[in-house]
Amino acid sequence: MDGASSVVLQALTQATSQDTAVLKPAEEQLRQWETQPGFYSVLLNIFNNHMLDVNVRWLAVLYFKNGIDRYWRRVAPHALSEEEKTSLRAGLITNFNEPVNQIATQIAVLIAKVARLDCPRQWPELIPILLESVKGQDGLQQHRALLTFYHVTKTLASKRLAQDRRLFQDLASGIYSFACSLWSHHTDCFLQQIYARDEAGALSSLERTLLSLKGSNILLNYLTLSSSLSFQGFLNAVFERLKQFLECCEYLSLSWISDPRLLPSLLDFLEYHPCAFIPLIQRSLEFAVSYLFTPAGEGVTFERFIVQCMNLIKIIVKNDAYKPSKNLDDSKPESLEAHKIKTAFFTHPTLTEIGRRLVSHYFLLTEEELAMWEEDPESFGNGTSPDTQPCTEVLFLDIFHNYNQTLIPVLLDMVQNLQGPTNVEDSVQLRMKDAVYNAVGLAAYELFDNVDFDQWFKNQLLGELQVGHHRYKLIRRRVIWLIGQWISVKFKSDLRPLLYEVILSLMQDPDLVVRQLKTPSCFCKLLIFRTEQFLPYLESIFGLLFQLLQQVTECDTKMQVLHVISCVIERVNIQIRPYVGCLVQYLPLLWKQSEEHNMLRCAILTTLIHLVQGLGAESKNLYPFLLPVIQLSTDVSQPPHVYLLEDGLELWLVTLENSPAITPELLRIFQNMSALLELSSENLRTCFQIVNAYLYLSATDFLQNYAESLCRAFCNLLKDITNEGQVQVLKVVEIALKVSPILGAHMFQPLLPHVFRGIVDGERYPVVMSTYLGIMGRILLQNSSFFSSLLTQMASECSQKMDQLLGSVIEMWVDRMDNITQPERRKLSSLALLSLLPSDNSVIQDKFCGIINISVEALHDVMTEDSETGTFKDCMLMSHFEEPKLSDDEEPPTEQDKRKKLLALEDPVHSVSLQQFVYEKLKAQQAMMGDQGFGVLMETVDTELVRQLQEFLQGL
Repeated sequence: MDGASSVVLQALTQATSQDTAVLKPAEEQLRQWETQPGFYSVLLNIFNNHMLDVNVRWLAVLYFKNGIDRYWRRVAPHALSEEEKTSLRAGLITNFNEPVNQIATQIAVLIAKVARLDCPRQWPELIPILLESVKGQDGLQQHRALLTFYHVTKTLASKRLAQDRRLFQDLASGIYSFACSLWSHHTDCFLQQIYARDEAGALSSLERTLLSLKGSNILLNYLTLSSSLSFQGFLNAVFERLKQFLECCEYLSLSWISDPRLLPSLLDFLEYHPCAFIPLIQRSLEFAVSYLFTPAGEGVTFERFIVQCMNLIKIIVKNDAYKPSKNLDDSKPESLEAHKIKTAFFTHPTLTEIGRRLVSHYFLLTEEELAMWEEDPESFGNGTSPDTQPCTEVLFLDIFHNYNQTLIPVLLDMVQNLQGPTNVEDSVQLRMKDAVYNAVGLAAYELFDNVDFDQWFKNQLLGELQVGHHRYKLIRRRVIWLIGQWISVKFKSDLRPLLYEVILSLMQDPDLVVRQLKTPSCFCKLLIFRTEQFLPYLESIFGLLFQLLQQVTECDTKMQVLHVISCVIERVNIQIRPYVGCLVQYLPLLWKQSEEHNMLRCAILTTLIHLVQGLGAESKNLYPFLLPVIQLSTDVSQPPHVYLLEDGLELWLVTLENSPAITPELLRIFQNMSALLELSSENLRTCFQIVNAYLYLSATDFLQNYAESLCRAFCNLLKDITNEGQVQVLKVVEIALKVSPILGAHMFQPLLPHVFRGIVDGERYPVVMSTYLGIMGRILLQNSSFFSSLLTQMASECSQKMDQLLGSVIEMWVDRMDNITQPERRKLSSLALLSLLPSDNSVIQDKFCGIINISVEALHDVMTEDSETGTFKDCMLMSHFEEPKLSDDEEPPTEQDKRKKLLALEDPVHSVSLQQFVYEKLKAQQAMMGDQGFGVLMETVDTELVRQLQEFLQGL
């Protein structure tokens, strides 16, 4: 063992070297030793030897930890022997005296990993030894044992098998009381050392307090509540300890202590056991409200504690378990009890004070925040707002929603007290108005029936937007945000032009706009418009936004500006074309500058998506910039694809949809698709849409270049794909056949036997079967010679006669016609089977009744009766292409939409009258068989079907 230790130690030492010539051979040697017996025992000796170099010991721990994942399980290849594992388990808990914090944490984690696999069955002594060690007097040993105890309980609690959870529940019940007493003891020590001004000792005790609390908290959530009431004692003790902690911190001004972390115990317990928490609702609310909304909490500066108190109130207010049913007789007794406690606590005076304090204290910007805005308006708001702000707003909304009858008059009174212009020299009043307007914006939906916003806008808010004083920009910023909140709730469209005039004047102040753009969704709401109302302002507003995009320097702010620009382009669509020249010239420069900022590049991709949609066919002028961007974003061999792929695929798709014609460069990008299909990611649907877009754009060029590789990828996909994914693959084949029946069938020939077998075998999934029949219908109707060769091939493979196999196909087609729900496919099936007529083939004549049945069903689907003439016509027929008349809210057709319409004019489904086709085929069959033979054939059809058929064919 000594000899082995020396060579392993030497290898570990070399593996810490910065010289790759030394490092790489050492790593390779260690990798080879991983499976050697005794290697992990050597590692254990090395990291337990405190005299060795810290980096070497650290590496030994990591190798040991990785070995647990790979070789500890009995079924693992090269698994450790049971004898070595027994020795290692004993060595890991011999002593808890690791002096280096980082190594101690790693050792605790690896012990927890072993415990997850072996405790309690193969390692029953672990928990007793840990509990004994935490009782020791040595501070280091106590801390390390507590650290290990926490990681072990956390890991055991994460096991999901029912048997493992029962074992942990038994363990929790057995040691919970001890864990609570441990926490109480360390808390006492901490408080004593605080009063004694022993800062070092208090910090050490605080660490042990938090570790014991975390462990207790984990056990608490798995406790069998019916077997023990000690949890209530523990949670009540949490309140007492918190009070003591806060009082001594305030009294002694202990600014060096971080936020207390006791409340998570209450929050976790409330989440896991809401009904068991009911006896604590009253005290919890009293405690939280006291520190948040009364003078008792004025000295509290711990932001995390404030947030936790707010969360405690919010969860109690919102908890469904504490709300009775609308019919009280259906309510659970626990819900009624909890509701009674809440109702008794949230009296009118209490709610009034909470509402006023939330707005006037917690919503209030501080002088420091205003100063930050003055110094750097672009940075202000980028993660610099207090942690309490979002939590305060959520609490306000929850309380306001649940107690709006009480709080609406309170808020309206605060608004009334602030009517009229505010003195720009009065900072307090300016900040108060900002806070109140914030509350009115957040509660817009609740205030719908109580505020005449249109009148308020005209009589008050409009005037405030026109106050030009520098200090009043706080209110101008808040008012424009407030309008954004209300504009989709209650704002007359007639007032919008007036609003756009104001926005134009406000956009002359870049600082104000930058601050407003911190909530881009709100700014976009302001631009929800009727196009004709906004068009007079489009050039000016778009130009100012573009100037702002150039002026701002922070990546986050550029992203927000791009977001708003995208909203404008998306809304006005083709109307943007005269004004995008400067943006089109600037985006390549911005893309180059953002090489290290992938999130900004995502924003650029989104802008390009809307830009291409707005430009339509004119987007071809962007190809020198656009196509390399798509190439990079969708190349999975390039690291940025992790961030850019989703938006890059969307941009690729809209580029194809709006392309007037294929180009060699656009065709070349498809080389990226093979790797994308292999990923089988959540973007697969978009990939299929891109393939379809290429087919519509230029099927011949596309299939000749990529059909072989695409068909190979599809064959691999079909081996392991969901039914929905299978439908997406098959739709590509169907579109290829629709666009180019001859070439499509030839290029996707390797896939067609799979489709044929699916039909014959009676595919059970209806949507898949429907797609199979759609594909086969195209081949049978538009490429009958290929269908014959396919039938010959399948007959040979199935060792059946061709006629017999054809009969099976027709029989299954008739039987599964109900799987086809789309009228187009139903008509296609009818046309396809009718195309087999006239025929003297006995099998086809034997299935004649089924073919007529399908035809009559399809006639019912597609024929509409002219009320004036009483005759029928095929509603799917299209004779010419018309540009649709669009309303302001409708998007113009893309180039792909136009291609689809032109293709439909040539599609038998839209160019052949089913009524006429049925008539001609029956006439041809009659001519072949003679009147007598045809009469006998028609007798095989149900008389009611014959009557309906005759009705459809009247007049022909």
